[in-house]
Amino acid sequence: MSAPVIYDSDISEHLQLSNFKGKFDVTDFVGVVSEKLIVQSKADNGPFDPRPFIQSFEAAVDRLIAVRKDVQTKTEQMEKSVRVAEREYSKKMAELTQGFETVANSFSGMESRMNEVSSTAVRIGDQLETVHLERQRAQAACDLIDFYNQFMKNDTSKLDAMRKEGRSGRRQVAVILRRLNTVGKEVDLPTADKTRENIEKYCEKFEKEMLNLFDRCYRKGDPKMMHHCAQTLLEFNGGASCVQVYVNQHDFFINNVRDARPIDDTLLWDVIADPTTSPPKSEAGLTELFGEIRSTVDTETQIVKAVFPNPSVVMQVFLQRVFAQSIQQHMEQLLHKGSDISDLAYLRLLQMVHIQASSLVEDLKAHELPHVLPRTPYEATEFRRSITGSMPTTASTSAAISTMLETAMEELFIPYTEGQRYLERESKSLASLYINLLANFTRYHFKQRAQKAKSSMFDRMVNQISAATATTANSGGSTSAQAASALMRLGVINSDRGPDKAGEDPAREEDGILTVETAETMLKWHAEAIGRCVELSPANDVPKSTFALFRVLAEAIGTSYVEAALDTTQVRLDAADSKSEPTLQPLTIIRSIDLICHLWQQYVNIALLPLASSSVTIRRELVVFNNQTINRLESGANSLLQRVTDTIVSWLSLQLTKQKKNDFKPRNDDLSFARVNTEPCIACCETLEKVRDAANQNLSGKNLEVFLTEVGVAFHSLLLEHLRKFPVSATGGLMLAKDIKSYQDIIGTFGIPVLQERFEFVRQLGNIFLVRPEILKSYITENYLGRIDSSLLKPYLALRSDWGQFEKGFNDLDAAPSDIGSAGTALKDRFGRLSVMMKELESLKMEGISIPSSFTGGFSMSMSTRAFGGSS
Repeated sequence: MSAPVIYDSDISEHLQLSNFKGKFDVTDFVGVVSEKLIVQSKADNGPFDPRPFIQSFEAAVDRLIAVRKDVQTKTEQMEKSVRVAEREYSKKMAELTQGFETVANSFSGMESRMNEVSSTAVRIGDQLETVHLERQRAQAACDLIDFYNQFMKNDTSKLDAMRKEGRSGRRQVAVILRRLNTVGKEVDLPTADKTRENIEKYCEKFEKEMLNLFDRCYRKGDPKMMHHCAQTLLEFNGGASCVQVYVNQHDFFINNVRDARPIDDTLLWDVIADPTTSPPKSEAGLTELFGEIRSTVDTETQIVKAVFPNPSVVMQVFLQRVFAQSIQQHMEQLLHKGSDISDLAYLRLLQMVHIQASSLVEDLKAHELPHVLPRTPYEATEFRRSITGSMPTTASTSAAISTMLETAMEELFIPYTEGQRYLERESKSLASLYINLLANFTRYHFKQRAQKAKSSMFDRMVNQISAATATTANSGGSTSAQAASALMRLGVINSDRGPDKAGEDPAREEDGILTVETAETMLKWHAEAIGRCVELSPANDVPKSTFALFRVLAEAIGTSYVEAALDTTQVRLDAADSKSEPTLQPLTIIRSIDLICHLWQQYVNIALLPLASSSVTIRRELVVFNNQTINRLESGANSLLQRVTDTIVSWLSLQLTKQKKNDFKPRNDDLSFARVNTEPCIACCETLEKVRDAANQNLSGKNLEVFLTEVGVAFHSLLLEHLRKFPVSATGGLMLAKDIKSYQDIIGTFGIPVLQERFEFVRQLGNIFLVRPEILKSYITENYLGRIDSSLLKPYLALRSDWGQFEKGFNDLDAAPSDIGSAGTALKDRFGRLSVMMKELESLKMEGISIPSSFTGGFSMSMSTRAFGGSS
């Protein structure tokens, strides 16, 4: 078998140097070299022969070794070339560096020489500038002396010729005249007065000529010539006369003469004095004027910027004239007419004008202009340049117009708000409004108190005599009249006791009612006054003014309104007949006072205290004053409620005194058993029901609970004493049980747990008259009454008709120890207060002291605690 070809042209292609450049993969290379050998091996039959592979790879390796030697040889040659090139490059860079250093040194030397030359040139330039300025100054001085000599000779031909040269000539004349005027005032020569007079006359003539030219150009509408005249007059004497001519000739001030303009805003004047209407927001004439000012200033700003070299100054003069003439005149007309109507109309107009003027000022501040200032007149460069007609200026961006507007605004209102003028008028107006609002209320309560004060002992005697004669005589009316006539003849009463004088409207009941609506109206008016105070007063004076106006409110709503109603109600209660049913109308007053105080405190917290926060001292004084006022009203309400409670308890006590001796020992007839309750019980229950309904309607929270508790506890004491006075038979116990059940039911509707426990005790106590004698002993020792000291029950048991049958056994029970157990101890503690109270009643009875109709502990009204969270 022939040997295979192991190194053919295909394999030799893959062994070229170019195939190894770039990315080289060994696996791919081996596969390509052995690809044909693998195919040939698969084609031959027989076992695998590795020799062709070994021979081929040996040949390939030999070839690769030869390639590697070639590559290595070439690499060595290239490295030699690189080393040679690097040495040449380094040598060349060293030469270049040396050359750059030489150039840099040359430039440094040149720069040093140039700096020396420039310094010398600057010094020469400064010297030349100084010499030039001195020359110019000397030339200007020579010219000025020449012009002065000409004026000394009354020769103005040179100036006249210069003046006729046009704009530049006029500007030069303006500057020369300004200098001559200054020099003329300093020269002290025999002819100086005459020369000075000639200069002044020429200056006047020149100024008049420029002003006339400005006026002609103004009428023609030539802004360029107007600007020239304004610039010339500015360089001549500051330009004030030009500005005055411009402002005085302005159409706005000529066409808006408002002295005789009628104020025809009928809608405004019809409602401005009505405190129930909202304050006016605008006035037709004022709105028209301010609109005209806005449009005029918008237009005028553009004109002034184009005409005047100092537009900011001109606009300040213009706006000052607007405020001092147009706005002030119209404002004075409005306030004069408002003052003739009322203080409220005056104050509302003052606030309206202030609001509108403030808005106008804010709008006008948007027209701020740069403030242009001339340089110092005697500066050397300016002197030289002004001779040639060029006068540099500098612009300032300070807010000159804004400052002027704020000052004009302040000066506009100073005559009306200076010192205490505004606050005094505001306080006077507010007090007057309150007086008018409460006129009928005050008159009603004054007459009520006056009438009640006349109800002296003699008045009550007249009533008693009249009542007695009316019941005994056949013609009671004539007898009463005779009794009254007899007392009038004795001087006891007067004939003019009518409630109202002749020609005066009688006081109506509805005029004296205390209403929350009236308080809301008073607070609304006060809030309007506070709004004006904040608007018109300086920020530092707002706390003090707020406190002053709050005193006016407290005097009106506290003293003149709430306390007046309290005093009248107290007088009525004091003068009321104790034998007549008490009125519960004062409870409605308590409710109104509660709501008014709540509304008042909310107003103080929300509206007034924040305004006084900037002054810690005034805020503290305001809080103390408010708390004192609220406490005074609450004390009055507490006193009134206590007085109402006393009258209710007195009336209940009076009804119980009408209990007949034999009401609980009835005869065995159908009429006695048909009766449900005794008459005193019915009367007391009706009274308690009225008290409950009135209290629920007018009181709430702790106030309601305290009031009903006081009435219930007092009535409970009355019942305990009342049950000790009447003997009770076996059948009468049923009548007594019915009465006690009615008392318990009506008290149960109060919803007070303490009262329910007390009257449950009264019911159990009443049951001792129903229990059979044989079980009475166990009833009072084992049941509800077993928790009470048995000795306290003896006065009630003694009222039983069969008391004699078991009196000895009760005495033995009283002497025996009582074992009530742990549960009884708890209930005994619970009713300990009842036991103590009954012991006190027993001791007072034994000492012959009458039992008071009510407790004297008093109330602790919690209006502020409930309504205001304890703030007062």
